[in-house]
Amino acid sequence: MAHASGMHSLEFKLPDLGEGLTEAEIVRWLVEVGDLVTIDQPVVEVETAKAMVEVPCPYGGVVTARFGEEGTELPVGAPLITVAVGEKPAAGAGDTGTGGSGNVLVGYGTSEAPARRRRVRQERPLSGASATAGQAGAGAVNGRAEATAAPVDAQAAGAAATVNGQAGGLATEDGPVPVISPLVRRLARQNGLDLRELTGSGPDGLILRADVEYALRAAGRGATAAEPHPPVSQAPSPAPVPGSPAAAAPAEIRTPLKGIRGAVADKLARSRREIPDATCWVDADATELMRARTAMNAAGGPKISLLALLARICTAALARFPELNSTVDAEAREIVRFGHVHLGFAAQTDRGLVVPVVRDAHARDAESLTAEFARLTEAGRTGTLTPGELTGGTFTLNNYGVFGVDGSTPIINHPEAAMLGVGRIVPKPWVHEGELAVRQVVQLSLTFDHRVCDGGVAGGFLRYVADCVEQPAVLLRTL
Repeated sequence: MAHASGMHSLEFKLPDLGEGLTEAEIVRWLVEVGDLVTIDQPVVEVETAKAMVEVPCPYGGVVTARFGEEGTELPVGAPLITVAVGEKPAAGAGDTGTGGSGNVLVGYGTSEAPARRRRVRQERPLSGASATAGQAGAGAVNGRAEATAAPVDAQAAGAAATVNGQAGGLATEDGPVPVISPLVRRLARQNGLDLRELTGSGPDGLILRADVEYALRAAGRGATAAEPHPPVSQAPSPAPVPGSPAAAAPAEIRTPLKGIRGAVADKLARSRREIPDATCWVDADATELMRARTAMNAAGGPKISLLALLARICTAALARFPELNSTVDAEAREIVRFGHVHLGFAAQTDRGLVVPVVRDAHARDAESLTAEFARLTEAGRTGTLTPGELTGGTFTLNNYGVFGVDGSTPIINHPEAAMLGVGRIVPKPWVHEGELAVRQVVQLSLTFDHRVCDGGVAGGFLRYVADCVEQPAVLLRTL
């Protein structure tokens, strides 16, 4: 297709999402063919094995084609959209093109704030000439031909109108749908419900899962469960004879190991296959630690979480026993010891187990750690953690006490070398200062890679952690 003077199309491909991720599933398109987009505007929401990610386009112009329907899984490097822009790039300018930012993921070093999501549509063609232009634009979807477009600048409005052969202005813009939960979006998508038609009952009109289920019931449809995995398939079986025991038995259900569940399965299997792990544990009297936290929070200011205090104890212990803040390079047969502590913490979400990472935890105080734990936990709950926030950890803190259990032998988060587990804190009889008393007791466990250290180092680390839990003043002496 011929271009107007100075016009050309750029193809934006699914970028490398990092950390070995090679494909992603299209969850929701944020733009349509004919929409005007600005540089770094999110154009599609994809789900990887690690997180839900909005992918921004590094070009500004008019969308002339989209590739892949919602629910389609695309490999890295596959075309996502084509955008018609106004200037041809200079020789050797590279893939970003003139005016492109070069950014591929929101939050990954974006030099300018990502543009507010906008969907600007041209008005419906009113004449035969404009209809022809509209058909040409639609043909770009199937034939991947390039359509005439214009740059996004001061003349963007007029240029966009020219694409349709009109002299008129731009139509109204649609605001984003007020829903943040990926499970709510999936539930609506699986049941063919348009979220734009709903009014949310949450804060500021936020659409909740209850709103979607109510709308489906009102329409006379039952809600299909919004699972974080593709719909399960049932193995065929002969019809049971009524009244027989088989008639009451549930059918065999098979769930594909893909998405986040598949990624977790692969990582755990690799950890057990490659790491010779060992576990040691000890009971500790956490009464004084709980009192110290109560006193800190009674003094005013931001509240300090127990997880933040345990994290401070972990980083202090790793400073004394740095062997556990390392990884094994099996190919080079070397132990790589890190000079920083990127602390992972296990969090259970509706999408499964995730381990967000607090960067440079060793340099943070309890208040900063509390705020970062809260931010990452909320992002995990809403499915908005980025791949960068889920990778790169050097040590993991696992508070499985929230599940009401005392102890565990967790699997190390490969390729790290150790994980500290914390059970529930419960009142138990305890010998305190030579007398039997009821104290707040917790079981601490350390699972470690036996290649990086022997039991003496592991035991020393765990004993120091227990001492800090029992006597927080021990920690103050090391700060």
